[in-house]
Amino acid sequence: MVYKKVLSNGIRVVAEKMTSVKSVSIGLWVNVGSRDEEPEEHGMSHFLEHMFFKGTKKRSAKDIAREIDAIGGELNAFTSRESTTFYAKVLDEHLPQAIDILSDNFHSSKFDPREIEREKQVVIEEIKMVEDDPEDFVHDLYIKDIWKGNPLARPILGTVETVSSITRQKILRFLKRTYDPCEIVISVAGRFDPSSLMTLLEESFGEYLPKKTSLHPRQAPEITPHFQIKKRKLEQVHLCIGTPGLPQGHPDRYALYVMNNVLGGGVSSRLFQEIRERRGWAYTIYSYPSSYQDGGLLTVYAGASVQNAPRVIERVIKELKKVKKKGVEALELERSKNHIKGNLMLSMESTSSRMSKLAKDELYFGRSFTFREIIREINKVSLEQVRHLCEALFDSESLSLTALGKINAKMLPKSRTL
Repeated sequence: MVYKKVLSNGIRVVAEKMTSVKSVSIGLWVNVGSRDEEPEEHGMSHFLEHMFFKGTKKRSAKDIAREIDAIGGELNAFTSRESTTFYAKVLDEHLPQAIDILSDNFHSSKFDPREIEREKQVVIEEIKMVEDDPEDFVHDLYIKDIWKGNPLARPILGTVETVSSITRQKILRFLKRTYDPCEIVISVAGRFDPSSLMTLLEESFGEYLPKKTSLHPRQAPEITPHFQIKKRKLEQVHLCIGTPGLPQGHPDRYALYVMNNVLGGGVSSRLFQEIRERRGWAYTIYSYPSSYQDGGLLTVYAGASVQNAPRVIERVIKELKKVKKKGVEALELERSKNHIKGNLMLSMESTSSRMSKLAKDELYFGRSFTFREIIREINKVSLEQVRHLCEALFDSESLSLTALGKINAKMLPKSRTL
């Protein structure tokens, strides 16, 4: 059963009781991410993810780490382009302690200038680590190319320059400009007593008063078609090939999930079987949809040798053209639906997965979707719906590619027609 309550200050609480487990996951989701930053604030949301664990008025950073370790729990955070999340997973008996730690970190972090300087170096190393991993880095380059000029195009971590310029004053200014109780969802899943939980959350977070923020309206991204090459001395060429996708709330989103699964979502997908298993041109190849409040992408990633990269690009374009023209087969459709439903049900045995689902449902839709509703929508996806979706998304004018490695323009396929 899902419980929902709005605290006295506007924070929304969504909670699902799971009597079959002994653990509980709790997440504090702030509806502010990298796309909500000003250019000079680039990387601030992610930096805050780090700084909220670096000491409060009553706990040092080491105290926080020791306290969560002492109860066998997990305490962490992550940042996306549209939200920042702080979460804990503990045994149900330790939920009050987990709430106290999260609340203390959120309300009373000191943002000590010495810790800020130290953490800036940590984040800069994280940025360098991503840039040293071509599979990670090519996705950042691809999004920067395809959504050029939109805040969604910026890498979540920021740049060495913007992170180096962060100060305590800038952190406090950013929090004042963006963080507000009305932009927060607290999501809980696992074993808990609903009445006690709501009392604890009101006591721990109810004093966080609403304030006048200056969040700018989000700017919908527009596709900038491109075939870009980024030269780098690598053993492989790393490729991102993409077309427009769908925003989070689009009514065809379930058809997109089903179609993507057929195209490149698993080891039985067309791209994996055709490019890796049949031809041996790549070790890693997959496709995935990325959806945001007001836009989305469908992306194919592959890593291949310099010799095989042009063949991989041609074959991916050929498969996109094929699925646009003919759609998917009935057997593929049923296999894909069953695969998605199976993965969904298996993931929902995890309190962390359920906690995330609850929060995202609330942030994007203002309501929770039951598993029965989701299964029903997946089952409703038809061959015709998938074909119409492919016709709408797979547009030659929007087809884009970013290649990272030792490849030149002469090696790219001449035909880019879908």
